Amino acid sequence: MGEKHDENFRRMIEVAIEHGKPVRIGVNWGSLDRALLTRLMDENARRAEPLEDREVVLEAMRESALRSAELAERFGQPHDRIVLSAKVSDVRDLVSIYRALGAACDYPLHLGLTEAGLGAKGIVATTAALAILLYEGIGDTIRTSLTPAPGGDRADEVRVSQQILQSLGIRHFTPQVTSCPGCGRTTSTYFQELAADVTAHIQRRIAAWRERHPGVAELRVAVMGCVVNGPGESKHADIGISLPGSGEEPRAPVYVDGKLAVTLKGDTIARDFARLLDEYVEKRYAAKD
Repeated sequence: MGEKHDENFRRMIEVAIEHGKPVRIGVNWGSLDRALLTRLMDENARRAEPLEDREVVLEAMRESALRSAELAERFGQPHDRIVLSAKVSDVRDLVSIYRALGAACDYPLHLGLTEAGLGAKGIVATTAALAILLYEGIGDTIRTSLTPAPGGDRADEVRVSQQILQSLGIRHFTPQVTSCPGCGRTTSTYFQELAADVTAHIQRRIAAWRERHPGVAELRVAVMGCVVNGPGESKHADIGISLPGSGEEPRAPVYVDGKLAVTLKGDTIARDFARLLDEYVEKRYAAKD
């Protein structure tokens, strides 16, 4: 690092110390210290079996992050107020660099796939990378970096991050609805509409539920489309419903805490199930409170 960089870095650390704030040190593969990268490339070229250039770049990122953290401590920043972040856009690179950082230090690590992309590609790539690391116990904070569609909602980045954490059982933000994909046995539009209605009902209620019953975010609901897999999934949920599929009797058994509680019929199944869901939340979580 040059003298000008060190001086700017020192001023940043002094401001952080003055305000009692943590410092996040980010290293970007596209703007690495050229002298460091050149030295490591030269050393690699002299090896009997040189590494791929990609591996050398990742090693340079690891070394740069650790050097910057050490420099921050020399300037007075407390060890436990330093967070490291590596900015790469390839899933495999992200996993590799954070595994290396996790093995080399005990600084908190901020995970995120930089420039993940648009729509499904960005969501899937981010989830693939973060899920591997979080499942291995690597990472202390996370971010999702998506290219928004024109007029899109940037809050989708927060929702994706929350869903990754909730799917791994690390944090809970909202009740989860399990629903089947549908097949030849399902009357597709009916079970799809009910799954959507139940999800929307939960979203309308969740703010009030959270205020009154903090543990409600861990609630598990199942909406299944036929009796083949429906009863089993419903029994594993806290409350679940198995809709009548093609050729089945127009009956919808509802399971509560693993046991058959009631069988719904007629044109009011959706409304009746929403009422049962509300009653279940009030009964179960009021008792916990």
